[in-house]
Amino acid sequence: MALLILGLILFLGTHSISIVKPGLRTSVVERFGVPAWQGVYAIFSLVGFVLIVNGYDATRDAPIVLYDPPTWMKHITLLLMLPVFTFLFAAYLPGRIQSAVKHPMLLAVKIWALAHLLANGNLGDVLLFGSFLAWAVADRISLKRRAGPPVQGAPPSKVNDAIAVVGGLVLYVLFIFWLHHALFGVAPIH
Repeated sequence: MALLILGLILFLGTHSISIVKPGLRTSVVERFGVPAWQGVYAIFSLVGFVLIVNGYDATRDAPIVLYDPPTWMKHITLLLMLPVFTFLFAAYLPGRIQSAVKHPMLLAVKIWALAHLLANGNLGDVLLFGSFLAWAVADRISLKRRAGPPVQGAPPSKVNDAIAVVGGLVLYVLFIFWLHHALFGVAPIH
């Protein structure tokens, strides 16, 4: 459990710098340059991510059950997950989806986290998905009073929405029928 918590602190802490200290990135970049900022940011994020993966995996060995969701909740999760990959693509493909949603990456994280909280009730699940949900909500609220970072993505195009939708649905199907089990050892559909 400690690895998971440490990983969440490192990963989400790194991703929360703009929330708690909006000018820090700018001052570090001015002093040391973009590569230095990106390097340190990437190292902390990567270490945090590895700790999250290993810590979460360890919680599955001896799960502490907080609640036992009904089986039908897994169907709700599958339905909620349907737009998540489309929103992830839309974050990097400027179009109508990105304009309407404003922050598609954060919306994707919120839906992903909530959907998984509905279907999983172990302590490790609540820590992992609850932390990401809380972070995404806090980040979205903070973006109402600060400018978001520039997102490197494709140039604006009329086809970007179609690419986001088709790519998102293809990735969703791959996750449902193969990738989720291959990566996480859990098949969403039995």
